[in-house]
Amino acid sequence: MYVLVPDDPVFFAKFQSLEEPILRRLYLLQCTGPETDDERTVAAAYDSWVQILLRLPLWSRWQTGDTATGAAPGPGTGHLLHGPRGDLLTSLYPIEVTAAELAQLNACLGLFGRRDGTARDAAAGGTDAGAAAAPPDHDEEVTDSFRRIMAVLSLSPPPLLLGPLLPPRSGTGARTVTLRAEQETAYRAYCEAIVTILSAGDTFAYRSHRAMYL
Repeated sequence: MYVLVPDDPVFFAKFQSLEEPILRRLYLLQCTGPETDDERTVAAAYDSWVQILLRLPLWSRWQTGDTATGAAPGPGTGHLLHGPRGDLLTSLYPIEVTAAELAQLNACLGLFGRRDGTARDAAAGGTDAGAAAAPPDHDEEVTDSFRRIMAVLSLSPPPLLLGPLLPPRSGTGARTVTLRAEQETAYRAYCEAIVTILSAGDTFAYRSHRAMYL
């Protein structure tokens, strides 16, 4: 299946920030003894995280050394997106993800959320169990970022946008995509959903993030 991800440093930074807490949780589980279901869940989620990271547009450009904002994409890296009046837009890129990858990441998110709940209950009860229930870096902020990333990856791509943004069957050169008026409307609504998911709750962050798409 395809999902549409933005060429957006906010999304990329939040996605990349998941690596350390997932790896740390995996390490702690591996140190506890025989392999457990939780360990297998986190290991599978990390594998899926890596596979999706390798498909993200910013990661591809970092590998080629082309990270300049507004720079034309290199061969095979994507497109430039324009509105009906010729204005340059923040691009959206279709990437393929499997149902299994999303399920593995969601299972890990569920595990993190349950451990947050255990830690909160222990703290409310005035015990030390909270310290054992979650690793030092595993807090509600990490789980919140994880939940926001999964919400973006679960958005249904508008058919009006997905078709024109899919890479051509032949050719690897950079290309320009110009949206029609109705496609731009779908683009604005979809990008507003992304910004709301990623930045809601912080007025300054929301306004700064939304300015990327206006």
